[in-house]
Amino acid sequence: MGFRQGAVLASCSFFLGVLFICFFVDYRILHKELTQDIIEDGFQFYATFFNAPPAIKALLHGFIGVGIVGLVAKLHKWDEAALFFDGSSLVAYIFAVAVYLTVSIPSLRTVVTPADVDTLEDRIEAMRILSAGNTIMMVTLSAILVLQGGQEYARRAELRELAKIEEAEKEKENARATSEKDKKE
Repeated sequence: MGFRQGAVLASCSFFLGVLFICFFVDYRILHKELTQDIIEDGFQFYATFFNAPPAIKALLHGFIGVGIVGLVAKLHKWDEAALFFDGSSLVAYIFAVAVYLTVSIPSLRTVVTPADVDTLEDRIEAMRILSAGNTIMMVTLSAILVLQGGQEYARRAELRELAKIEEAEKEKENARATSEKDKKE
């Protein structure tokens, strides 16, 4: 595994970890009957998440850049594996970033700092949308990890097959050399 693949795996794993922490709240919001306790827990959790220090936000956004740079660098190789695995991974990663930018951030703002026209129902709906967006991003990032694992598996299978072919060619060469040696004697 090289630096480029490490950058992709690290950024995906980091965000999956962050989203897994959010999933403890998201699961109750999406799959259980909403009670006042669940709503208050969600508001408090996402307020803490939204009001994190700027260094934390910079770290999150920096890791987004690391993942994109890693995938573009892997795609730059431009062979079949890069085209299929890394191209698909880049599309999925861009989709996850788009969900983050278009769903998560506006929903977080509605939940934590509602406008004057936002009612409690609007805030609850925004929290449900945020939870659904987080789940979509988890699935997408998991797919990227599966694609990267598939690429490594395909590379190793290809190396095994090439080694078998080389071994067969060496045996043919040795057999040919032996038969020529026997003819001379």
